[in-house]
Amino acid sequence: MTAPPESADRPILEVTGLSKTFVSRGLLATSRPVKAVADVSFTVNRGEAVALVGESGSGKSTIAKLLLRLERPDEGRIVLDGDDVLQSEPRRATLAYRRRVQMVFQDPFGSLNRTHDIAHHLERPLLRHHRATKHDVRAKAIDLLHDVGLEPAEEFITRRPYELSGGQRQRVAIARSLAVDPDLLIADEPTSMLDVSIRMDILTLLTKLKTERRLAMIMITHDLASARYLADRVLVLFRGRIVEDGPADDVVTAPAHPYTKALLASIADSGELGPATAGVDPEDIPTEGCPFAHRCPDLLDVCATTEPAGRTYDGRLVRCHLYPENKD
Repeated sequence: MTAPPESADRPILEVTGLSKTFVSRGLLATSRPVKAVADVSFTVNRGEAVALVGESGSGKSTIAKLLLRLERPDEGRIVLDGDDVLQSEPRRATLAYRRRVQMVFQDPFGSLNRTHDIAHHLERPLLRHHRATKHDVRAKAIDLLHDVGLEPAEEFITRRPYELSGGQRQRVAIARSLAVDPDLLIADEPTSMLDVSIRMDILTLLTKLKTERRLAMIMITHDLASARYLADRVLVLFRGRIVEDGPADDVVTAPAHPYTKALLASIADSGELGPATAGVDPEDIPTEGCPFAHRCPDLLDVCATTEPAGRTYDGRLVRCHLYPENKD
């Protein structure tokens, strides 16, 4: 994939109308379609972090798989720096695309091969993507460890993953993703498996990298506190739909959508993000109207029959009938 000339004004990522449906199959149960992502659209600019927030099953991990080209959407466009990748690379992602879109996984213990030293994990992508030669690859790998705060880097480069703490392993995983100089970094719950005492250190590192490298980030998380710290914008997902999209501080401190309010209430009650739709059988959720109508405390008559479109309210996008439709 050949990247078009860079534009300072153009978002590095533009997602339009992304949809994905899976078929649920069981030995005894009747097969039924499950819409994991429904008409999702958003952009990410260089140097911007966007958090995808929602309970389990909201569609945030499926969106990540679609962006990583691990799944193919049923509909929609993924435009990376002006290149419509589903058109230019219809069958599978090229090596160039995989270089430009990198992933930091949730589990720092499972994402590294315990049989290889840290040098192997960093030098292999440097060589594979032609970011270093055999003569300078070790020096560049050490520089990456400096960049993620692992000191003395010359000692860490020879260690194996099982000799490191969880926070140190996650720093190595971040360094590995940086080795190929990506444009977009997708971080899947990057701190959820770490001790509380070191979570802030990893978030601070990601914030530093975002600023210094103008690195675009998508953070997948159920932790609204972490989302508020790292992200510039928060996208709240419910059953595959973006129900609220706005500045992180505004969404967390003054939520507009009833579902966002329910998520925040669950944190206030239990200290962590809980299921705002607990006890609801997916098959009992109406197929018409607003998907959140079965749990909404502010139900209107129109909610049962018409799914709301996105409306602009108080500087954010809200998909809810409580707010007036946009006027031309």
